[in-house]
Amino acid sequence: MLEQETIQGVMGVKPTGMRKRTSSFPEDSGHSLESILKQLDVFYYTLLQHGNDTELVRQVIKQQFYLICCVTLNNLLLRKDMCSWSKGLQIRYNVCQLEEWLLDKDLQGSGARESLEPLIQAAQLLQIKKKSQDDADAILNEFEERVSISFIKSVQNLLKDRKESSQLLMDAKIIFSVTFPFNPSSVALETIQLPSSLNLSFLTRV
Repeated sequence: MLEQETIQGVMGVKPTGMRKRTSSFPEDSGHSLESILKQLDVFYYTLLQHGNDTELVRQVIKQQFYLICCVTLNNLLLRKDMCSWSKGLQIRYNVCQLEEWLLDKDLQGSGARESLEPLIQAAQLLQIKKKSQDDADAILNEFEERVSISFIKSVQNLLKDRKESSQLLMDAKIIFSVTFPFNPSSVALETIQLPSSLNLSFLTRV
């Protein structure tokens, strides 16, 4: 989500004074946006093939997307070499690929997209102008040089009046509660024949 250059040429623009950091996940290691999407495909179709209820699948995918957002955002906040307009553009593009994946699987209402919101906001923050008070105000709106200390303080002052937590790092240990929906079986249970190989002759049909 952070390292791969999925928009070719964009990452050639680096903030002044920043040295290029060697990628922790070189492209030939298999860690890429494409590999994430492929793994999500395998995970999603495996859940379906094993007969999991659709609602349960949606809840599991939401948890997966939260973890993707959490790990990506926390790494972004801890790395100053990521504080650039071009990186914000790259991250937003990668998030869009995840959103398209949800759309393709008809999972828009699962809450998975909403779990990506902190990462989307961070990408928008990197993409807007960061010089004046008006620029700080724009962060709280829908739309998207290096972040200055005075600008960060302006954002913090604005956050003081909001009900949401001002904590920046996300908690990677959060696990959403799971609801198991009740869906009556379409198979008449009295018609089921148990194979003798299961050695369940002691059971009595009621």
